[in-house]
Amino acid sequence: MAAADYSAAFTALKPVLGRYASRLYVRVDKPDHYYLETKSRSYKGERTFFAGIRAGKSHVSFYLMPVYSYPGLLKGISPGLKRRMHGKSCFNFTDVDPKLIAELKKLTEAGFKKYGEENLL
Repeated sequence: MAAADYSAAFTALKPVLGRYASRLYVRVDKPDHYYLETKSRSYKGERTFFAGIRAGKSHVSFYLMPVYSYPGLLKGISPGLKRRMHGKSCFNFTDVDPKLIAELKKLTEAGFKKYGEENLL
């Protein structure tokens, strides 16, 4: 399947990050790739990756760096969202599941809050 086959998943996931666009630095904003970094240059003078979405050949990947840096944020996630995890900070989607996207929205919010508490924004 081509990346275009997953445009609905990408379209459903982008607003989860889009709500932070004014408070973060939008590094990439393309139809198949959306990438956010912190505005502050808090790591060795560089911005820190916050989150991104990328459409691939077999799924759409949602990367959320706060859960890699602070794995405690994952405590209590649903089995459904856990099944979507690939690695330590990536969630793969092939379809739109409103419940899981809502849960991912809350997880992203918690990650943004944690980055703020750690003065990374």
